[in-house]
Amino acid sequence: MDREKLSEAASKLFIEQCKRHVFLCVGDSCCRGDEGAEAWDALKNELKRRNLSLSDSPQACYRTKVQCLRVCMQGPILVVYPEGHWYAEMTADKIPEFVEKQIVQGTPIPEWIFSTNPLG
Repeated sequence: MDREKLSEAASKLFIEQCKRHVFLCVGDSCCRGDEGAEAWDALKNELKRRNLSLSDSPQACYRTKVQCLRVCMQGPILVVYPEGHWYAEMTADKIPEFVEKQIVQGTPIPEWIFSTNPLG
């Protein structure tokens, strides 16, 4: 293992500055492939537009696209940590409101959440 190279990669990705981590399921078991791809693009672009991705912002957010979160219905499914809020039906049109409320303001959107399991 080359720790120096890994450390450099982590630094470029601002991993140690992230306050939240969002996982978005784009697998075709829970939603249509195009719907998942559109949601991912919306999340990626909204975080970049607000300088929350690859950033040392106080609301910095790391994002990860996954193929399956094992819920497999009413997707795209999204989970945000450390709060552990699980969101259903996170289509591209909902992403800007999610980023504003959950990521920027730190306020969950209860009507979109179907489960919660915080870390820590």
